[in-house]
Amino acid sequence: MQSNTNSSPLTVRRIVRTWWPLAASWLLMGAELPVLSAVVARLADPEINLAAYGGVVFPLALVIESPIIMLLAASTALSRDWGSYVKLHRFMMLTSASLTALHALIAFTPLYYVVVRGVLGAPAEIVEPARLGLMIMLPWTWAIAYRRFNQGVLIRFGHSRAVGVGTVIRLISDGAVLLTGYLVGVLPGVVVATSAVAAGVVSEAVYTGLRVRPVLRYELRAQPAVEPPLTYRAFFLFYIPLVFTSLLSLLVQPIGSAALSRMPDALASLAIWPVVTGLVFMLRGLGIAFNEVVVALLDEPRSAAALSRFTAILATLTTAGLLVIAATPLSHFWFAGVSALSPRLAALAGGALWLALPMPALSAAQSWYQGAILHSRRTRGITEAVAVFLLVNGVILFAGVAWGGATGLYVGLMSMVISTLLQTGWLWQCSRAARRAAGDRDILASPAHAIG
Repeated sequence: MQSNTNSSPLTVRRIVRTWWPLAASWLLMGAELPVLSAVVARLADPEINLAAYGGVVFPLALVIESPIIMLLAASTALSRDWGSYVKLHRFMMLTSASLTALHALIAFTPLYYVVVRGVLGAPAEIVEPARLGLMIMLPWTWAIAYRRFNQGVLIRFGHSRAVGVGTVIRLISDGAVLLTGYLVGVLPGVVVATSAVAAGVVSEAVYTGLRVRPVLRYELRAQPAVEPPLTYRAFFLFYIPLVFTSLLSLLVQPIGSAALSRMPDALASLAIWPVVTGLVFMLRGLGIAFNEVVVALLDEPRSAAALSRFTAILATLTTAGLLVIAATPLSHFWFAGVSALSPRLAALAGGALWLALPMPALSAAQSWYQGAILHSRRTRGITEAVAVFLLVNGVILFAGVAWGGATGLYVGLMSMVISTLLQTGWLWQCSRAARRAAGDRDILASPAHAIG
């Protein structure tokens, strides 16, 4: 049996070269929420404005955009020729317009009060500030859809560094608006935060659209047409499970806000939540960035072992990073100094950080398992895993509300860790066939097998 023995095997160095620009992008994106929180905490009424943004605006914006979150993975996997790109682009634009209309309906009509007062049960003092913030966030969904879709093309054709450049541009825009709002000092914190986020995502989308043009013209158009051609039926069979995945995944945000609003110390928990999860997300993002790397590189010769090895390295290093922060004065420095939380809130946040310790490692493992599933194009297992996450998370949060004996922040973090652990286990099980197939292909491609 012949195999391609001239192809170089995938190395950890090659993985790092593909991963680090995406990781830097995720790390910078992860820094966005702590920076926002730090500025808002230094403006008037910090507890109310932090709770309005982290407890209402951000969760609702995430749920509205959930159907387009997976466009990055879909574009990376499917933008292989011009015909496929055109179909995906048409879907992206139509879906973005529909979701933006939904965002406007919630933010600018009485439906807002049905959702925020009736469903979320938000504390009364944050309802109106949050509505103004949600109005400002109107461009969010369309800008993110356009950006993620075109970033998938850049990653597919080996331009992952451009993703990091786009994130830098986004943060510069964020920073300019935040600095202006801080220096002016009279605008509500939630207005400053949402204005910065909206400006950031729009500027990144503009850059990505310009950067992808030569790739479309000279690289994507030159690709031979895939056989069989991508049809909308095949695309929806691939993408609809991912839509449910992102929707179910992001539903945990408003569900968590609704639960925290009904547990002891509600306002403090809602105010601290974006600060703690923002810090954890910076390290989790290093693992999340690995997902697209797996999708892009699993076709490479002898890739399965190298990708698995890199997963273990990444999980170990990111967990160690969070442990160092939690176990040293860095925790107090971050929460009291950088984030400007009051002594009481900083103490609550420092204790809560220990509960989130497994999250970075779980994110790295999930990206390996989920990337293998995406590569196989049998995405149902991803949706099932997120359904497990949402079910377990909901049960624990419901129990916390019914019990009423623990601070909502701690219940929310424990719920997140336990449900993520079970979600990762489900992904491990569902990805076994895809990972085994990749391993078998590696064996067939090995020089020893070719000689034999």
